[in-house]
Amino acid sequence: MNHVYNLVDACLEKPSLVTIGVFDGVHIGHQHLIKQLVDEAHRTERLAVVLSFFPHPDVVLRGWQGRYYLTTPEQKAEQLTKLGVDNVITHPFDDTIRHVRAADFVDQLLDHLKMQDLWVGADFALGYQREGNVDFLRSQGNEKGFTLRTINLVANGSGTINSTAIRKALQEGDVEQARTWLGRSYAVAGEVVHGEQRGRKIGFPTANVAVWSEQVIPGNGVYACWAQFGDERFMAVTNVGVRPTFDGEGVTVEAHLLDFNRDIYGKQLTVTFETRLRAEKKFNGIQELIAQIGADAQAGREYLSK
Repeated sequence: MNHVYNLVDACLEKPSLVTIGVFDGVHIGHQHLIKQLVDEAHRTERLAVVLSFFPHPDVVLRGWQGRYYLTTPEQKAEQLTKLGVDNVITHPFDDTIRHVRAADFVDQLLDHLKMQDLWVGADFALGYQREGNVDFLRSQGNEKGFTLRTINLVANGSGTINSTAIRKALQEGDVEQARTWLGRSYAVAGEVVHGEQRGRKIGFPTANVAVWSEQVIPGNGVYACWAQFGDERFMAVTNVGVRPTFDGEGVTVEAHLLDFNRDIYGKQLTVTFETRLRAEKKFNGIQELIAQIGADAQAGREYLSK
């Protein structure tokens, strides 16, 4: 993976085809554009380049806070690389970049990326006050010697597939709908940290995953998941929520790995959500909770075994 965090650090030696966007989640709409870009670039012996931004422009321009991202910059770059992208640039989006004129930004693309083609969606725009729309960029291409190509976006039954719809589905716990739009199961990752160890005391030890504080996690509930660290993968039942039976505070992601009893504190664990088994609820006592966790584990095992 060739991933840099500033456009000026991406001085390419070969001509390239470039696409620009946030690409949060790298969903099937993004994949539709990027696969065509990669095929064309490699067919013509050029580089396929994706220029993305971090933070998300909505965070800078609208002040959005909390859990907003579907992917970390590194997860996004990994997904793009799997699609065959040669170079991923995660350029910082801040008050300086938002005031760069579109023509000046085009010049930077030409200087640093040897850009010959620019591929964008039909509603794309860049530069100060979004002045660099498709018509503007096409005129820039005619003047400066690159080709602009627009790609139609992928739609579902209710409109264009987008990251906002996927966030909403996840927040509602509908990880199966999110999987349809992402083209893969939704995953979060983080270090396994020490919690209150209540699960271990009742016979169901859990891995408390410190998910990045700005990444979306599915709505509160219990999910059948795959848990992976290194090259090892295990069935898991994951609770997302506040642990109401224990009057917990703050949402946690706690994965109970089935048929597993090893110390993995400090390791990076990836949890991939496959289906929601039930909503989170408060139980009348520990024995009722233990019985339900046992039932959840069996339901998760049956689902993941299919």
